[in-house]
This record gives sequence, C-alpha cells and structure tokens, in this order.
Amino acid sequence: MAKHSFHLNADWPGGRNSVGSIDAGQLKTKISIPQEMDGPGIGTNPDEMLLGAAATCYVITLAAMMERAELPLHEMGHTSEGIVDVTNGVISYEEIIHRPTVTLQSGATAAHMEKLEKLVEKAEKSCMISRAIQGNVKLTLEPTLSIKQ
Repeated sequence: MAKHSFHLNADWPGGRNSVGSIDAGQLKTKISIPQEMDGPGIGTNPDEMLLGAAATCYVITLAAMMERAELPLHEMGHTSEGIVDVTNGVISYEEIIHRPTVTLQSGATAAHMEKLEKLVEKAEKSCMISRAIQGNVKLTLEPTLSIKQ
C-alpha cells in the first residue's frame, strides 16, 4: 500500500482579523476570514478551500473515470457552490453542490450517455474528499449532460 504525505506551512501574525499565508508546495496564498463573516477578505479562506478541494477532487475523478470508460468527450466544465450557515455565532458547512457540464462528441450513443450518467454519480461517491466529509456536509449533484449537435 502506498501512502502519500502532503505538508502545509501557515503563518498567522495575530488575532481573528489578521491576514496570514499558507504554503503547501504548489499552493501559496494569503488567508483571512471572508468579508461575509466580518473579516478582511484577503486571499482565500477555509470555506473556499474546502469547496476547492471537493470540486477539484470530483472533476478529476470524473475525468479519469470517463477516460477509462473510453467515453467520447467533447468538452467538460464544472462549477460548485458551497453553502455555509452562520446561526448564533456557530458556523456550519451545510452543503456542496457540484454542477458538472459534460458534452460528448457528436455521434455518441445512448449507451454512452447512460454510462456517463452512472459515472457522474459514481465519481461523487469515489472522490476521497467526498468520502472524507460524508455525513458532515450534504453533497448534491446537478449535472448538465449532452451530445454535441
């Protein structure tokens, strides 16, 4: 069994409304509390980072599954939305909604579309970030699937 370690260094110079930084190899950025939560809104924040981790894990997993299934991909895009609830000072990451848009090449068959529909669902269940947050954050899929005309 192969194990992989990932490392992150953080610099946080002060209190709640400070601006810090993180360095995780290819990911280097400033961090702070978002303006929506009365912070300085500089750089990224944990809410965006969790959404980014979930979205990139999902779209990469879906792309790999489609490639292995030899689906005739024309183009693929993806958006995700994270919903965070702040009630009585308690912050809860409520839901992540993935909205993949996949267009297969013209000439794709009904069997290709059926396989794509299954893979869109399977990718969410297979992604390691989805598995890590399962039971804590609701995960919703709203795919748009088509064949190029």
